[in-house]
Amino acid sequence: MGAQAPTPGLLQGRPDPSAGCVPAVIVGGGACGLVAALMLHDAGVDAVVLERDALPAGSTALSSGFIPAPGTRAQRARGIQDSVGQFAQDIQAKAHGQAAPHLVQAYAGAIGPALDALAQRHGLAWEVLDGFLYPGHSALRMHAVPERTGAGLMGRLLRAVEAAGITVMTQSRVTHLWVESGTRISGVRLQRPDGQHEDLGCEALLLACNGFGGNRERVEQWLPEMRAAAFGGHAGNDGSAIAWGLQLGAALADLGAYQGHGSWAVPQGALISWALMMEGGVQINLRGERFHDETQGYSEAAVQVLAQPGAVAWNVIDAPLLELARSFPDFVEAEKAGACRTAADAAELARVIGCDPRVLQHTLDGITAGRQGPDGRSFKRALQAPYVAIKVTGALFHTQGGLDIDAQCRVRDAQARPLPNLWAAGGAARGVSGTAVWGYLSGNGLLSAVAGASLAAASMAAQLNPR
Repeated sequence: MGAQAPTPGLLQGRPDPSAGCVPAVIVGGGACGLVAALMLHDAGVDAVVLERDALPAGSTALSSGFIPAPGTRAQRARGIQDSVGQFAQDIQAKAHGQAAPHLVQAYAGAIGPALDALAQRHGLAWEVLDGFLYPGHSALRMHAVPERTGAGLMGRLLRAVEAAGITVMTQSRVTHLWVESGTRISGVRLQRPDGQHEDLGCEALLLACNGFGGNRERVEQWLPEMRAAAFGGHAGNDGSAIAWGLQLGAALADLGAYQGHGSWAVPQGALISWALMMEGGVQINLRGERFHDETQGYSEAAVQVLAQPGAVAWNVIDAPLLELARSFPDFVEAEKAGACRTAADAAELARVIGCDPRVLQHTLDGITAGRQGPDGRSFKRALQAPYVAIKVTGALFHTQGGLDIDAQCRVRDAQARPLPNLWAAGGAARGVSGTAVWGYLSGNGLLSAVAGASLAAASMAAQLNPR
């Protein structure tokens, strides 16, 4: 058993010189932290990654691992037409124009070069997912490693970091930041599993330790509609970055934004790809009714599902969609765990769901090619028996609000002035999802993590090695 998690705090002054000092420290070993370390390495800056767990994983390993990006080599090789401007428009359209404009432009412009750099310099192979568009995207731009999982992405990043000789200190929970002259970071204090403390000095610090989704008090304060939702993120999402930021006088932004997911299989605790909904699947509640337009997005679907009887729904698909589903490794594992229930016809499907068969039949009759339902959704085709049903609930996956940052991911104070040597990216900082759940465009989490890591690393390198 490890020591009880301490309250994040500040220490005044500098660590003892005997503790050692490095140019850059990165708190958090998820995709954001590892990409930043690789980019700093490429810029000739030594960085140490501090990871609280025994094996770096974070929210990335729990995700699908899909990253949206325009103008990449992988896109061009497929002849896909896309642009930074088009991607930025899609982000703002989903966020109802409420995403921070400076970050939308910065992230949309940085993510393509970042993926290309990871491919060219560190051997990450990218594939562009085809066959369907995720909600809100106007081009095929979702990139994945061949494994098509977040765990696969993390595995490849870890191998790249190891090959580059970058130091990753695991089982190193950062508890305090050393501060001098008011807001200048001079080092960190970390705690080992046995409760012992170590200090490490640094000239620059990047907070890549994700958001506050695992902090029940913060969720109740800022996301009250999700207080009873399942949490599908990582336990490390404890709000440490926000706690340190507030003590340093940093500003916060977009705290009402988050990625929900309306397709969290229960009791298996697994994400079921929303591609199934986009390609004709539906969600049916315990009354046997559809209750929203599923194509609007999986994030806002979380709230819709939680509002249903029992806070659950059933994803209903048919044989062609099951074939598509099995192309996703995460679904294959969920199916092995018993998430799928088969039904030969509508009557048996009603028994699986536990609803009135007449109501269900009326619902299925409304799923007709070319017919627009009262919620505005149009279907390409009807679902055909036999059916497959998956019981799901709404989940909170990760938050999209946090420390306010500029376009270089420098943490800002209440007057929008950057703090001297503190950066934040990924879930630790505000994202590009506006101010509420409906603003989340598919892939915004890893977009912020990877593009933010690239921008932060470039800014840190420029400050540490001025020309």
